[in-house]
Amino acid sequence: MQQDEYVAALDAGGTSFKCALVALDGTLLSAWAVPTSTVDDTLARCAAEFEAAFEARGRRARGLGIASFGPADVDPASATYGTILGTAKPGWQDAALGPRLSAALDLPFHLDSDVNAALLAEMRWGNAQHAQSAAYVTVGTGIGAGLFANRGLLGRPTHPEFGHIRVVRHARDQDFPGTCALHGDCLEGLASAAAFMARWGDPTQLPADHHAWEIEAFYLAQACMNLYLMARLERVIFGGGLMQAAHLLPRVAEAFDALMGNYLPITGRQLISAPGCGKHAGVLGGAEIALRQL
Repeated sequence: MQQDEYVAALDAGGTSFKCALVALDGTLLSAWAVPTSTVDDTLARCAAEFEAAFEARGRRARGLGIASFGPADVDPASATYGTILGTAKPGWQDAALGPRLSAALDLPFHLDSDVNAALLAEMRWGNAQHAQSAAYVTVGTGIGAGLFANRGLLGRPTHPEFGHIRVVRHARDQDFPGTCALHGDCLEGLASAAAFMARWGDPTQLPADHHAWEIEAFYLAQACMNLYLMARLERVIFGGGLMQAAHLLPRVAEAFDALMGNYLPITGRQLISAPGCGKHAGVLGGAEIALRQL
């Protein structure tokens, strides 16, 4: 492989499609975002801007890696591999995301869930580099988790839908019905950014001592406890928009310690961290998906 070779990477989200060119060593060569609109418009613009970026570098990418919102078909052996499945995002159900971009760019594609991809990036370049097992949990409009243990991603040939597990309600949060259209008060229905805003409004406008943060931390700590006790993970990494509140992660670690009750020799601060790849975890995850195929 030549030193100037690279892959195209895409973090396909409900709000924007984050695009990048990434060198084989993980260096981010260029990055930009395309607003998520209709399927046709979004994919056409992504393809056009990738082509312009290839031309500017004078060499085409070696492949395309996609970290996608879901649920999505992530099974390479499936006839619908790379397709968005039963998503709640209007107009995107059954969108052949991977195949259409692959055809438009004349590049092989590899696709996985956004959280699986971010987890792989964290294990390659971020805060889970030396871990043999880890999870990446994103807390945004919804909640998702990718898990790696026993030398592979768990849930194959599909991917986990961790946001829909059940959690115990906080004593001060008994009446809120939850925002999940399917399950009401599952983890996502109680602790996603959408659920947070439905109860308390814009999180950036709430003081750090507001009781909302205690309730949110309680639910996320239960998620950590379930992940840790089930798979004895070495690291749980939290990303997503709601985690931009810097005081929330320490609260989750403290709540985890309280829930565990010294049952096993690990603390929340040892287990739980923010992404080492920061805001680029998703798109670097897309790159890692492609790089693993080279």
